[in-house]
Amino acid sequence: MTEVALLFPGQGSQHVRMAAGLYGHDDVFTDAVDEVFAALGPEGPAVRADWLSDSPAVPLDHVTRSQILLFTVGHALGRMILSWGVQPAALLGHSVGEVAAATLAGVFEVPAAAELMWHRVQELASASAGGMLAVAATVEEVASVLTDEVVIGAINAPRQLILSGPEAPLAEASAKLRAEGRTCLRVPATSAFHSPALAEAAARCLPSVAAAQPSPPKIPMVSGYTGRLLTDTEATDPSYWASHPVEPVRFWPALGTLLGPDSPLSVAGRRVLVETGPSQLLAKAARIHPTVRAKEASVLAMLPARAGGPDADLTAVAACREAVEMAG
Repeated sequence: MTEVALLFPGQGSQHVRMAAGLYGHDDVFTDAVDEVFAALGPEGPAVRADWLSDSPAVPLDHVTRSQILLFTVGHALGRMILSWGVQPAALLGHSVGEVAAATLAGVFEVPAAAELMWHRVQELASASAGGMLAVAATVEEVASVLTDEVVIGAINAPRQLILSGPEAPLAEASAKLRAEGRTCLRVPATSAFHSPALAEAAARCLPSVAAAQPSPPKIPMVSGYTGRLLTDTEATDPSYWASHPVEPVRFWPALGTLLGPDSPLSVAGRRVLVETGPSQLLAKAARIHPTVRAKEASVLAMLPARAGGPDADLTAVAACREAVEMAG
């Protein structure tokens, strides 16, 4: 028996016209995207226009576009997979991808999720400018540059970290790490996600999350923040969701849970992980996990890493669907 888990990527995965090749060509995807845009009210048409444009009026790296569109695309791709007759055994989201996963799992209704996401990005946009830095190093190797301002924002793999912080301190940390011979790359972001810099903005998001009335998930979820199975208590606690912009993402520990003995996935069955978003970043990280390297699980990505020709998205999704069906 084959069991499928969906991986929803987050900040840094966005790019111009991500998944746009599916819009108007796949009814399930199109309807799911339009449902979110409709829930955004008068802001919806502008967000849609920027998503479909080669030269968006508001850059997609800006928090008011990246976060809402990553949520929208991830959720719509998840709905596509459900329409194939696939019932995921587990979901794992990275950063804002966890909100997309939660909505697919029924924690949030789509209109409520869209509203809380829009409120969240407005609050985050009001915070001081910051950034994120991908570093090829272990936690111990970056310890010398960590401060109250520059923190570990994500652990994506043993030697794949994200540092977050205000612009000036983050630039200093980058310079020091480069001088030590470390490979560093700025993540496309205009905010210091998953750092204390967003604490005040995150606190202001609590009422909108409470208003969304989160419910227990109908599909098992692994928390990208605790690294463990998401409990019903956590899923229904507004403070859990409101704290996401401040808390570090523990993707690698969460992946270990997803592929470990306590996973919702059966150890005895064939396990397939599908990156359900506009990148292949999570798939790339998952492929170095010992369980995947031992061929005890396989990894697929729904879409190209970057926008291609007019049929690239449709071709990639068709190939992914065929691979999932063959695995079954």
